[in-house]
Amino acid sequence: MAPRRESEHSNVSDARLAKMVAESDLPSLLAALAHVCSAPDLPGTGLLLDQAKHHEPQGGWTLDQQSHARAIALGALIELRDAGWPAAQKPTADGVRPIMTWMMSREASDDYVELLLEELGDPPADLRAPSWSAADIAADRGLRVAVIGAGMSGLLAAHRLRQAGIDVVVFDKNADVGGTWLQNTYPGCRVDVASHLYCYSFAQRDDWPQHFSTQPELLDYFREFAADSGVLPLVHFSTSVAAVAFDDQSATWDVHTVDALGHEATERFDAVINATGQLNRPKLPDIAGRDSFAGPAFHSAEWDHGVDLVGKRVAVIGTGASAAQFIPIAAEQADQVFVLQRTPNWLAPTLDYHSDFPTGQRWLLNHLPYYSQWYRFWLFWRYAEGILPSVKVDPAWDGQGHSVSEANELLRMQLGMYLGLCFGDRPDLLAKVMPDYPPAAKRIVRDNGVWATTLKRDNVHLITEPIAAIQPTGLRMVDGSELDVDVIIYGTGFQASHFLTPMKVTGRHGVDLHEQWDGNARAYLGIVVPNFPNFFLLYGPNTNIVVNGSIIYFSECEVHYMMQCLHHVLTTKARAIDCRPAVHDAYNERIDEGNRLMAWGASGVNSWYKSDSGRVAQNWPFSLLEFWQQTRELDSADYELL
Repeated sequence: MAPRRESEHSNVSDARLAKMVAESDLPSLLAALAHVCSAPDLPGTGLLLDQAKHHEPQGGWTLDQQSHARAIALGALIELRDAGWPAAQKPTADGVRPIMTWMMSREASDDYVELLLEELGDPPADLRAPSWSAADIAADRGLRVAVIGAGMSGLLAAHRLRQAGIDVVVFDKNADVGGTWLQNTYPGCRVDVASHLYCYSFAQRDDWPQHFSTQPELLDYFREFAADSGVLPLVHFSTSVAAVAFDDQSATWDVHTVDALGHEATERFDAVINATGQLNRPKLPDIAGRDSFAGPAFHSAEWDHGVDLVGKRVAVIGTGASAAQFIPIAAEQADQVFVLQRTPNWLAPTLDYHSDFPTGQRWLLNHLPYYSQWYRFWLFWRYAEGILPSVKVDPAWDGQGHSVSEANELLRMQLGMYLGLCFGDRPDLLAKVMPDYPPAAKRIVRDNGVWATTLKRDNVHLITEPIAAIQPTGLRMVDGSELDVDVIIYGTGFQASHFLTPMKVTGRHGVDLHEQWDGNARAYLGIVVPNFPNFFLLYGPNTNIVVNGSIIYFSECEVHYMMQCLHHVLTTKARAIDCRPAVHDAYNERIDEGNRLMAWGASGVNSWYKSDSGRVAQNWPFSLLEFWQQTRELDSADYELL
């Protein structure tokens, strides 16, 4: 995963450099050049970035401003080439602060500068690696840890544990690594986070083929990481964890597993890390007669590749993120596609959603030092912290249920204009696809125009009439009409709020985790739960993100904190560490209040962000910076030692 850059490019012509600049992301390029040229004021030479336009292509600059930016960038690149491409200085706080301030359109705080220095790194350095070794702290004590799940978070946890010299075993119910990127193989499957954000900070790629990576590309990335990091031999594949139980006398965990042949085993560990995530169990709709359908029926996460859609009449139930990806492809194959929509989605215009990186930008990503890192930070800011204020609730705002603040109303108008442009020639469809709830109350779906093109096809029919029942030949609607189909595909999401199911987790004094949660999963920092010592959750309650960033960033923060917990256990010579209930409860009160003040908490629209009780059990309501701050160092007062 190391950057692949050549050391000399003295033969690159002016014309070729100009082509690269023309195909580049200009704000990122100017930031990188300011860094490489040690000229922090270079980007601001007659150019400013408007925070309100950060999400627009090229930072919202006009054509004249883009032309000016390209002239500045080309001149700097020519100077670098003529100077023999001198080595860039390592990033420092003083060096990056003015560049960050320019990109963010506001003063960069000390904490944000420190965070960026971790993100930029100094390839191939890994600034988030544990700085300690278990052998150095407690040479006479062995620490054995079980990781449940070999997806993105589980692989990361196992890697960090290995770096600290801790014995680790990984269990996964699947036959390969990759988690969601192994299981979801439906046509069109891809990530909706930019490729340069959807990767580990210490294992960044400069050669992603597309702006938003496809499922096969991401699966290859995690497979390669598992092999290169040495984690792959530690994984016990096709092995499910049925139960874990804490032993009060020894302060250890018994992990009960079942392999593909039905063989059961129990092993003892000092700590357990659950990395099964939130989106690992498909959710089927509660519709009468669902099992009576005579034809093929399957969930998008369990795609039946043996079913040929060519010439078939296909019903798709659901229009969420996954459905929006596979429906366009199904429409090209099937004779007729009936799209059953309960709630329309806001669409985020993303022109490069299916696009390859242009040749010029790929060259810069591979060869210009720190361009890929500054591009990553620009994505981080634009798609994360930069848009967060637009989804916060203003209690004084009366949006009549359509928006939660003036900024949210502006976002609603912008997204509404996009839908109007896409469906303006089809008022019948526009009326059906225009949401009446605030943007970000549900997941916003990325779109490059494909959704409108698909729904306008003669063989595609958008149906908003509720389903009354499923019957052997198809669907019966509430209005009494019947829809005969050959295939039913469920694009109905996951059981996101049912954390750790169906695993049985028993903590101190026989406490059952699911009984303690009583349908409302909670955890301190989304990582630890009182009564469950040395038991850590990754992508746990309230660590999902709606508009701000990549879940991989969160996993890196969570794993860092988990490692701090184990470090504390070793240095104090304790057997285990258990979160204090008062700390846990106060934290979750703050989380609940924060979520009530976000669009997804204030709106009553149905979404997978909420548990059955209506509590937002999935989402983090604050900034990425704040989560990083809260997971940097462990406060020993938050814990009881056993």
